[in-house]
Amino acid sequence: MTRGARIGVLLGVTAAAVTAACVVPPIPQAPAYHRFADTRPLGGVPNGWAVLSNLPFLVVGLLGLRQVLMAPLGASAPFVESRERWPYALFFAGVALTGVGSAYYHWAPDNARLVWDRLPMTIGFMALLAAVVVERVSVTAGIALLPALLLAGAGSVAYWYAGELRGAGDLRPYALVQFAPAALIPLALWLFPARYTRGGDLVGVLAIYGAAKLFEVLDGPVFSMGHLLSGHTLKHLTAALAAWWLLRGLDARRPAAAEERT
Repeated sequence: MTRGARIGVLLGVTAAAVTAACVVPPIPQAPAYHRFADTRPLGGVPNGWAVLSNLPFLVVGLLGLRQVLMAPLGASAPFVESRERWPYALFFAGVALTGVGSAYYHWAPDNARLVWDRLPMTIGFMALLAAVVVERVSVTAGIALLPALLLAGAGSVAYWYAGELRGAGDLRPYALVQFAPAALIPLALWLFPARYTRGGDLVGVLAIYGAAKLFEVLDGPVFSMGHLLSGHTLKHLTAALAAWWLLRGLDARRPAAAEERT
């Protein structure tokens, strides 16, 4: 398959995802969304575990931001070009801000606070997608796309919340921003040669994040198994593990040999 055809496949899948999001009926937020299984206070903190389990996001995000910005450049370094840092720097900034925003939301869950939980997550989703475009398709294209992707992420949250204020919230754009990268990233890994080693770490990141989403769905059933931790608390811890998995891979990766890029 030619390079143009591979790019066409990515664009086609993107167009199909956007079309699907436009034609399916609006997706309202469930009225029970803010009712989590574990509401126990912990050390004076309301909804203690749901709040405090966001600390790993802050730690991993700050560590990742420091590592990315200080990483050396060159033929035996995690980055060849300085501009390749920026999608990852924004990803880890989004992870750190998720720790703050999600803790703020879980302290007293409502729609207004949920904005500050979801907004930094979209930074992470969109920045990671841009990073993959940079490394697999084109450095210039990925960097150029980054502002538009971030704007689309923020716009999806603004669109949902504006609808909620009118009594007609619609999660379709937010769902697209969250789940389209889960399809596009592995597709790009398959279609395009690796610029760096350890490309499989991204597959691990997606798999771990998939487990986090499963814990989110099973919030109550998990909590009912001994009342130790809820599924939502485990979601936070597992999603932070996904970010750490990426951080670990970035630290160890190096530019791929020429034969690996063909």
